[in-house]
Amino acid sequence: MMNSVLKMTVHEKVTIKTTQPLIALYCGSRSVNRPIYQEKAIALATAIAEQGFGLVYGGASIGLMGQVADSVIAHGGQAVGVIPEFMLDYEIAHHQLTELHIVKTMHERKAMMAERASAFVALPGGLGTFEEILEVATWGQLNQHQKPMMLYNVNGFYDALIAQLDHAVQEGFLPAQHRAKLIVCNHADQILIALKNLQAPERFVI
Repeated sequence: MMNSVLKMTVHEKVTIKTTQPLIALYCGSRSVNRPIYQEKAIALATAIAEQGFGLVYGGASIGLMGQVADSVIAHGGQAVGVIPEFMLDYEIAHHQLTELHIVKTMHERKAMMAERASAFVALPGGLGTFEEILEVATWGQLNQHQKPMMLYNVNGFYDALIAQLDHAVQEGFLPAQHRAKLIVCNHADQILIALKNLQAPERFVI
């Protein structure tokens, strides 16, 4: 069983329909300039579903988020979306999901995703993606969970962030053991190997 002490602070009743372990994929809601980012995101989502995993993500039907969800569903995976009510107008919720949760705040969105996920993978993205993976890394540093956290470094996208993290270690701001918990994966196979060692949590506390 995955060790985690992350707990939701939301008290509304949530109905759990999924039976697969879920992987949180953090990625952008916008279309991207280079086809490689779309191609690699879709390929990873497809592989995750084919390995028997489901998806938990931001709930949008547009951009990379929508394409990732479509790919998981098309290949037999379950998909859980979590989207704040105020974002419904411009992120356009995906209505073909196993579960769609509409929450009030970004904090509730991130907390629910973190609780439901068995592992976290950041694909290339913008500010929201950076913030999400760094927040779960911070929670890991504070011993709030022991779930795997990975940067999918497509086309060297995260090279600058990786260099900054390593610089923080060198300057004494970030302990090396906590930097090591954020795994850099240059190829999808590295992510899939890490996921094969996962077991689904016995239950979720929401």
